[in-house]
Amino acid sequence: MRALVSVATATVGCMLTTLAVQNYRSLRDLVLPLAQLTVVTGANGSGKSNLYRALRLLADAARSGAVAALAREGGLPSTLWAGPETIGRAVREGSAPPQGTVRTKSVGLRLGFAGDEFGYALDLGMPVPDKSAFNRDPEFKRECLWSGPVMRKAALLADRDGPVVRTRDQDGAWGREPHRIAVTDSMLTSFADPRVSPEVLVVRERIRSWRFYDHFRTDADAPARQVRVGTRTPVLDHDGGDLAAALQTIEEIGDRDALHTAVENAFPGSRLSVRVGEDGRFELQLHQYGLLRPLSVAELSDGTLRYLLWVAALLSPRPPELLVLNEPETSLHPSLLPALAALIATAAERTQVVVVSHARELVRSVEAATDDANLMELEKEFGATVLAERPGVLDRPTWHWPKR
Repeated sequence: MRALVSVATATVGCMLTTLAVQNYRSLRDLVLPLAQLTVVTGANGSGKSNLYRALRLLADAARSGAVAALAREGGLPSTLWAGPETIGRAVREGSAPPQGTVRTKSVGLRLGFAGDEFGYALDLGMPVPDKSAFNRDPEFKRECLWSGPVMRKAALLADRDGPVVRTRDQDGAWGREPHRIAVTDSMLTSFADPRVSPEVLVVRERIRSWRFYDHFRTDADAPARQVRVGTRTPVLDHDGGDLAAALQTIEEIGDRDALHTAVENAFPGSRLSVRVGEDGRFELQLHQYGLLRPLSVAELSDGTLRYLLWVAALLSPRPPELLVLNEPETSLHPSLLPALAALIATAAERTQVVVVSHARELVRSVEAATDDANLMELEKEFGATVLAERPGVLDRPTWHWPKR
């Protein structure tokens, strides 16, 4: 199986180089190096899903959804690290059980990222109790936006402390008048004013372009199996309901050669077509070698349909700043994993890709498809997710959290 392209020739800018998470479920203190193509693996329960959800939560901050997203997970207390603040030597040596201690630091959920151009970090904590029915809503305690890969005071562009936001003017000095926003709103959504702080707007729009794909439905009633009116679709919807239109869009304005290669890699001798009815409804068809008629989308196996959904997602003519895939190997036969790995390498030519997977075969196939993937394995240490030591893994990046 060959990769459709080489990741080494990637020309995508604005790449994230660091992802940092603190106190989110099992991610007690995790700082990961990111590459153009990053594959995260590990055993069940090692924290892979928590990492994926932390990335989604970080993206929600730019869409006014971080507080609501935490509420869907049971609220901030349910998502915080459940272990002790510190793990003593006796516990590590096995001579004493883990036990709670008196906290010396404020409790908070911290998320952040950095790249060569910008870095961003947020700190969510509980409010001071009052008589409000909403006194369990988490508050933004700190938010910082800076230039460059490492947070430094001199590099700060916007600094939020509680309800107060400060920004630098065109001369690099802090503005005289601080701005006030609600403590439950991110400055990315409440203070993205191009006249006052254009960098905040730029970072917000970059985060909003991030794209996440999780488990696609492939049952008999799945949206992807329905025949519906088609329109130009450069971005596959998260439920896959516009699959036929998305594939036809790639055929007409996208990388049709990569599309044909992806199908050939997975199903030798096969090709796709989209039948357009008089009412404008699009119906996907798969022509397989040896059959006298094409198979309709309703006849496709779950694995075949899911692979075609990944083809549409990964070959989007409108690639995002960051594409995050959660366990794309689900329901795929092992024979399809080399084709999926080549498809992932193709996508990494045009956008930064993070793949979370527990399938060793997919990881090996990615390694065979490209030499430029950053492969990281997570494991548990005293209940906390840590990065396993293995040859070739990038060093832990330098990272500083903003203090309250």
